Amino acid sequence: MSKKRKAMLKPTLVTLPETKLVGKKRSMSLIDNQTQVLWQDFMPNRKGITNRIGNDYYSVQNYNPDYFEHFNPSKTFEKWAAVAVNAFEKIPEDMESFTLSTGLYAVFEHKGMDTAIFQQIFTEWLPNAPYILDHRPHFELLGEKYKNGDPNSEEQIWIPIRQQ
Repeated sequence: MSKKRKAMLKPTLVTLPETKLVGKKRSMSLIDNQTQVLWQDFMPNRKGITNRIGNDYYSVQNYNPDYFEHFNPSKTFEKWAAVAVNAFEKIPEDMESFTLSTGLYAVFEHKGMDTAIFQQIFTEWLPNAPYILDHRPHFELLGEKYKNGDPNSEEQIWIPIRQQ
């Protein structure tokens, strides 16, 4: 009987250009995950964002520089629910702007709802890659194939990296 093997992670390497975002943010931790509350607050008001580019949504995690050094699931980070815009004009009163700076990312295609892929990225792929984690925001790009809570949902996971 053969054992089922995990799929090998093979990211695409992409240099992200500077990307302007408008959205809402919350401070949270993995233990006190408020992602659902954040998105429930953001989605009804998203139509007030002008200068939007495309239909994708950005779920951004902005970590402190030492966040991954001594991992602790109760450490807080800033999470954003946002969309890309071409200019920061007329930002709705209850929203803010955020800029993703240019840089190299490992982009993982992910299908389904299994969050174990994050552990696999950080404990298997990254330690064996010729890259190290860079201190820039991480994000998930939620495009047309993203369906919240659906096992057939697809998204991209963007991890900031740089050469060792």
